[in-house]
Parts: sequence; structure tokens; C-alpha cells
Amino acid sequence: MTVRTSPPGATVSIDNQVVGTSPAATSFVHYGTREFRIEKNGYRTEVIRRRLNPPWYQWLGLEFFSETLWPGELRDERIIDVQLVPKELEPVEDLMNRADSLRNQSKAGIITAPP
Repeated sequence: MTVRTSPPGATVSIDNQVVGTSPAATSFVHYGTREFRIEKNGYRTEVIRRRLNPPWYQWLGLEFFSETLWPGELRDERIIDVQLVPKELEPVEDLMNRADSLRNQSKAGIITAPP
């Protein structure tokens, strides 16, 4: 399984295990839903859940023949491509206005829920 990002150089974790820096490759044995976490400074953290279905030669009944009688090697290679999105920083003026508003509300005894 290979995880590629654009731009490269992001930290890749699969099922909460750090795999490396993209493009990152690792082997896998089990199929099912996997969680990919891609992090890079200056970019939004991406969390992707992807279901990996077994190929035909791993189906119950056929796997005996494909693993013991098949003359060649069968490899299941998966490539996950991720386009990273730059973080959008909130303008300082908006941040200061929101801080002043919250400060004034706390002085007045008004409780507000976080955004």
C-alpha cells in the first residue's frame, strides 16, 4: 500500500501507526476499513477512511488455489492519492473582534458555546 500526497513530505499514519513521510509505502495483510491520517505543517490535516476489499484471488475457496497452486506471485498493490489543502488563517482583525466580543460577554455574565 502506497500513500502519495501532493505536495509530498507529509507524515502518514495508517490506523494510528506512523508509516513514514509521503510517499510512504507499507505492506498489509488484512482487508477492511482503514483510517489514513495525513499531516503537514501549513496544510489541513486529512483523515480518510477507506474500505479495502479483497481481490478475487483472496475470496473464500479460491484463496487455497491462488496461494498454493498458482504458478506465479500475486500481489495486491493499493495506491492512495491525497491532495493537501492549505490551511486558511483567520484574519487578525476578525480574531481580535471575536476576542473582544467574548471578553465583553464574559464581563456581562453571558455564557456562549464554542464555535
